[in-house]
Amino acid sequence: MTVLSARAVNRATLARQLLLERADQTPAQAVARLAGLQGQEPKHPYVGLWTRLTGFQASDLTQAVHERELVRATFFRGTLHLVTKADYLRFRGTLAPVLESGLKLLGDRAAGLDQQKVVAAARKILADEPLTFTQIRDALIEQFPEVNDRALGFTTRMLVPLVMVPTDTRWGYSANARFTPAESWLGQAPTPDVVPKDLVERYLRAFGPATPADFQTWSGLTKAKALFDASELERFKDESGKILYDLPDAPRPGADVEAPVRFLPEFDNLLLAHAKRERVIADEFRPAVFTKNLRIKSTYLVDGQVSGLWTAEKKRGVATLTLTPLGKPGKRSKSELEREGTALLEFLEPEARSFEVVTDQG
Repeated sequence: MTVLSARAVNRATLARQLLLERADQTPAQAVARLAGLQGQEPKHPYVGLWTRLTGFQASDLTQAVHERELVRATFFRGTLHLVTKADYLRFRGTLAPVLESGLKLLGDRAAGLDQQKVVAAARKILADEPLTFTQIRDALIEQFPEVNDRALGFTTRMLVPLVMVPTDTRWGYSANARFTPAESWLGQAPTPDVVPKDLVERYLRAFGPATPADFQTWSGLTKAKALFDASELERFKDESGKILYDLPDAPRPGADVEAPVRFLPEFDNLLLAHAKRERVIADEFRPAVFTKNLRIKSTYLVDGQVSGLWTAEKKRGVATLTLTPLGKPGKRSKSELEREGTALLEFLEPEARSFEVVTDQG
């Protein structure tokens, strides 16, 4: 069985994530290729696509969202994702058990909760017009005054297929976005079919080579090994002897391929899609990136590995990108970081008078 070095695994993953070379694709094509983008906040997918596509303009993504080619909704792991209309309709039913199991987090707050009655009431409330979750909860409280308000809202979020309604704001969605039933927005209901085997293929095309545990971490689904073993997949070993599965025709460019500097947004799926994340981030750097309050900070890659954090701000017309290295940057990477960082600032703050990339010496 062929052994893939850690560097070869890294390069294969970067190739599929469009991080070795920017792709000439539309936002919908790229989001399909990437099997979705984490969308905890509206801006994140914009930065994620900017770093992966040639000539990307924010208006390209905004247009795709308004034309309903892409939707932002609760999806993988019960978190907000930007996915294609086709993938949402195809895989929402597959992920339903994950969303349902998320209700266990309610604990004692679920006292008196009748899920079926709450779901029926929420559907009726949303039948007339899109609403914010505050409005949804307030309406549900009137009908279920004895039930915890958070339990009412969480049950609706997990069990009712809802999508967020875009607005004309800069990043496509308002801070307090309205939700509407997916069937109303997309013109059809998600398929009830459960197709986890198809989802395995989509995962490997976006994140492979990988293990069943990696797939489970990304999707939230369980008992994945049987799915992998039943699929026609290539098998490799990593340097520790663990079996990695992959699609026969998936790109594996080799360990000697150069990886350019790339900037990633908060919560980028590259850092969330594997059980073991050393393919892109050293264990010693994880505490600085994965915070105790469950945020994943914005990072930058040097030679395919997370090498630092970044923040951007604009004051008095000056846009500044602050880099916080997690290791010792090389001379070559410093010039690349300045060049790529300036381009990022020009994307984020196009109306700024000047742009600066500075390093936090800590």
